[in-house]
Amino acid sequence: MLHTILIWLSIFALKNNTMEYILQPWPWYVTGPLIALTMLFLILFGKTFGMSSNLRTLCTIGGAGKYADFFKFDWKAQRWNLTVVLGAIIGGFIAINFLSDGTPIQLSEATILDLQAFGFNSIGEKLVPDEIYSWENILSIKGFSIIIIAGFLVGFGTRYAGGCTSGHAISGLSNLQLPSLIAVIGFFIGGLIMTHFILPLIF
Repeated sequence: MLHTILIWLSIFALKNNTMEYILQPWPWYVTGPLIALTMLFLILFGKTFGMSSNLRTLCTIGGAGKYADFFKFDWKAQRWNLTVVLGAIIGGFIAINFLSDGTPIQLSEATILDLQAFGFNSIGEKLVPDEIYSWENILSIKGFSIIIIAGFLVGFGTRYAGGCTSGHAISGLSNLQLPSLIAVIGFFIGGLIMTHFILPLIF
């Protein structure tokens, strides 16, 4: 339903020469209500949104249920959620390649200066820094260790918390779930600790 609305809005915009508005970063008062509308539809249809739950679904499809009871469930009931991942991939590709005017990422000057002090020189110019995600750095001992440890912590944390940032911060809070509120508070505390204490030790 929401995808159909967005498609029709795009067609309307093209016909009325308003493409320049689509190419600009969308403000919070546009994207916020769209997210809220999506959550309203999910609640009305009795669905819960979360990106990390798709990993469990994919593992079940791959036969992980033979080795762990956690993956023994009716994955077909979660097929709709897989379309969220597909839509995010397709939407991201379209946004970057066809609906972007090349405007740099909007970050505060203080954030840019702080990260440049750690050696991140492409901050604000790229979605992900080359200092971590370029092949040269990934294949180094330090870069490979960062990716492996970070991946483990994200996977463990998601399973231990019973959901990821989108599942708790968007879906869980929309359903007024206390565990989601606690998880989101933990996300922010963890982010502050990482930013001010751990990141300086790594870089």
